[in-house]
Amino acid sequence: MKIILSAVIAMLLAGASCAQPKKEKFTVQKTDAEWKKQLTAEQFDVTRKAGTESAFTGKYWDDHEKGIYKCVCCGQVLFSSGTKFESGTGWPSFYQPLVKQNVLENNDNSFGMGRTEVRCSRCGAHLGHVFDDGPKPTGLRYCMNSASLDFVKN
Repeated sequence: MKIILSAVIAMLLAGASCAQPKKEKFTVQKTDAEWKKQLTAEQFDVTRKAGTESAFTGKYWDDHEKGIYKCVCCGQVLFSSGTKFESGTGWPSFYQPLVKQNVLENNDNSFGMGRTEVRCSRCGAHLGHVFDDGPKPTGLRYCMNSASLDFVKN
């Protein structure tokens, strides 16, 4: 028991993997109270608490109009309808972001799954996940929550 305790203490003192990951600083920062005033309950849960809307329920999963999808929290441009495709998953899916730097990708091992989370680079809003089973030319499927997006028609 002493050996295990000593090893744990040594790891903590050395700053090993038990440390929390560093928090990213975003250009747009608000308190939870401020976000709750701006967003619906579902938008807040999805974007600020990394929730997921139910499949086939979001307003954009079956949308076919031409335009741009923006972050519902800060308005940053994220995806174009020109890269949207039918994935059959029940969420809006895109094969690439409009501007790569506008999205952040992080490892997400929640729920015992290895996935890649997608967040807005300006405000940190959780958007959804990206998978490597999409169509050409990228082979990627950015599976987004409608609740995290605003649509601006062309």
